[in-house]
Amino acid sequence: MATVLWWLRRDLRLTDNPALQRALDLGSVVIPVFILDPHLLDQPAPQRQAFLFAGLYALDAGLRVRGSRLVLRQGQPEVELARLMAETGASCIIAEEDYTPYARTRDAAVAARLPLELVLGVTVFHPAHVVKANGQPYRVFTPFSRAWKALPFPGAPAPAPAALPPIPADLISLPIPAARPSSNPSTSPSAIFPAGEAEAHRRLADFAAGPLSDYADARNRLDLDGTSTLSPYLHLGMLSARQAAHAALAAWQSAAPGAEVWLNELIWREFYHTILYHYPQVLKTALNPELRRIPWRNAPADLRAWQQGLTGYPVVDAAMRQLTTLGWMHNRARMIVASFLVKDLLINWQSGERWFMQALVDGDPAANNGGWQWVAGVGADAAPYFRIFNPVLQSEKFDPAGRFIRHWVPELAAVPDGYIHAPWLMPPDVQRSCGVQIGRHYPAPMVDHTRARERTLAAYRASAIETVTMTVTAPTSAS
Repeated sequence: MATVLWWLRRDLRLTDNPALQRALDLGSVVIPVFILDPHLLDQPAPQRQAFLFAGLYALDAGLRVRGSRLVLRQGQPEVELARLMAETGASCIIAEEDYTPYARTRDAAVAARLPLELVLGVTVFHPAHVVKANGQPYRVFTPFSRAWKALPFPGAPAPAPAALPPIPADLISLPIPAARPSSNPSTSPSAIFPAGEAEAHRRLADFAAGPLSDYADARNRLDLDGTSTLSPYLHLGMLSARQAAHAALAAWQSAAPGAEVWLNELIWREFYHTILYHYPQVLKTALNPELRRIPWRNAPADLRAWQQGLTGYPVVDAAMRQLTTLGWMHNRARMIVASFLVKDLLINWQSGERWFMQALVDGDPAANNGGWQWVAGVGADAAPYFRIFNPVLQSEKFDPAGRFIRHWVPELAAVPDGYIHAPWLMPPDVQRSCGVQIGRHYPAPMVDHTRARERTLAAYRASAIETVTMTVTAPTSAS
C-alpha cells in the first residue's frame, strides 16, 4: 500500500482541502502531519499561537472521528519530514502552497531533499494566474478584481471525507502544546474566536443569513456586528478561500445586498497575496521606491502610547485596546489607528506592521503588510499620501453614538454625547460633572491633528523630491 504524508501548514480543515484530496488520490495510507517549526514558534505572537494550538486540537478530534489522527513533530521541517518518511516508508509529501518568502524558502529546502508536491489552496486562484495579458502582475486592485472575476470559478467546495485510512498505531506524535491561560477568560481570544472548522462553518452560515445583507452599509460601523469575523479562520485555513468566495458568489447571484462588496473584500485578500508573491521585498520595504526615504520620527514614548491606547483620541484608544484584549480589530479601526500612527505621529508604518503581527489572531503577512502600505500610501494601489484620516471625523461617522468608545474606554462612559469624540473640548464644569478630568483621568491629545497633518505632508513631499534628485544625479555605469 502506498503511504503519503499530508503536511498541514495553513489548512487546518478536512472540508475542501485540496492537499488532503490529492494525498488520498495517491496513497492508500495518508498520514496527517504538522511540524512545529521553530521559526514560527519563536515569533512573539501568543494570541495567534494559542489559536493555532486550539485549531490543532479541533483538527485532531475531526481526524479521530474518521479513523485517523494527527502526527505532531517539532523541529526543522526538512529534517522532521525526512525522519517521518524513513519511519513510514512514505513515497511523497503533499502540502498546500504558501506564498510568503519564508514559506517559499522552506518549501524549496524540503523539495531539494524530499519528494514534495504543492497544491493550490491558500487562495482561490494562484498568484501567477491573475496577471495582465503581457504576464506582468497587477498593482492596481480594480483591474485585478476584474481579471479575477473573469476566470472560471474552480467548482463548488469539496465535502470532508466520511472516513480516513488508519495510520500505524506505533507512530509517535508529540502532545499538542497548551496555550497560556488568559487573565480574563470571558474576553480572551479563545472565547471570542473558538478554533476549528466547525466554528468557521457556523460563522459563515450565520453571516450569509444575516449581516451579509447589510454588509455594504454596516461593514464600516465600529458599533455594529456588521462583518464576518472570519479572518482568523481564513488565515489558518479552518475555512478555505474557495468556501468563502463560493458563498459570496452564491449570495451575489441571488441578488443579496452586500454580497458583491464582501466578495471584493475577499479579492483584496487575494490581491495582497499576489503582491507578496510577485514582490516579496514588500515585507522589508515600501513597494513605491519614491517613498522609501521618508524622515520618520524616532519616538518610542509616542509608539508606546499608541500601543497602549493612551493617545488622547478616543476612537484610536478604543481600537488599540480592542486589539490588546481580543487579538482582533475591526477593519475600519485598523485603517484609523494606522493612519494615526503614520500620518499624525509620523512613525514608520513598519513599527505598526510589527505590532499588529505580534497582537493579531489573524495576523497574515500578506494582508497585514498590504493594509499598512495602503494606509501609508507607499504600496500597491495605496491611498494617496495626502489622504490623512481625521480621527474625530472618523469617530463621528463610524461610531456616531460613541458606543464603541464607551465599551473599550470605560473611563469615558459618562462623557456626554456631544463630547465623546473629542473630550478635550469639554469645559471644566462638564469635566467635573461627568467625572473625567482631561490630563488626569484620560490623556489630553498627544498631537494636534491639523499641525501633524502639515508636518506629514512636508515629510512625504521631501522624500519624493529627494528620491527624484538622487535618481537624476546618480552616475550611470559604463556599458
